Amino acid sequence: MQEMVIYGVSFDMVGKQPIVLLKTREGNKFLPIWIGHPEAAAILMKLQGANTPRPMTHDLINDVLSELEVSCTKVSVTELRENTFYAAITLLMDGREVEIDSRPSDALALAVRTEAKIFAAEDVISESAIEFEHEVEDQDEVVEKFKDFLDNVSPEDFAGES
Repeated sequence: MQEMVIYGVSFDMVGKQPIVLLKTREGNKFLPIWIGHPEAAAILMKLQGANTPRPMTHDLINDVLSELEVSCTKVSVTELRENTFYAAITLLMDGREVEIDSRPSDALALAVRTEAKIFAAEDVISESAIEFEHEVEDQDEVVEKFKDFLDNVSPEDFAGES
């Protein structure tokens, strides 16, 4: 597993589908994950510090965990199977770790609320990550390169060889 950070949320120019872009904490690899509009909004709202008058679903889950004295310690993108990413949420409850199956979008929306670390499996990164040849420090430059990439990519491009 490699630690990741949420680099941003963008849109697929062809299908107008939201994509969350994870970046390896060490290195220059970027992992695009297509997600739904509600989850994209949930991630973006929290990243931008916006609040809603009533709790959204991921806020509610965070509040329930807090009231039950359960902490979300990490979320992991665990695999890519048939063009679908899978994830797990790791909770610490009464001194033991519990792993819960999740969609990556929901796991990431919870991670930004709980400040849980984000990880991706090595094989997911090797199958689907995009690596820039040189170190990219300017976020605008990465976003532009990523937009160029999105103009020419489809989810099927991430399908593994059968």
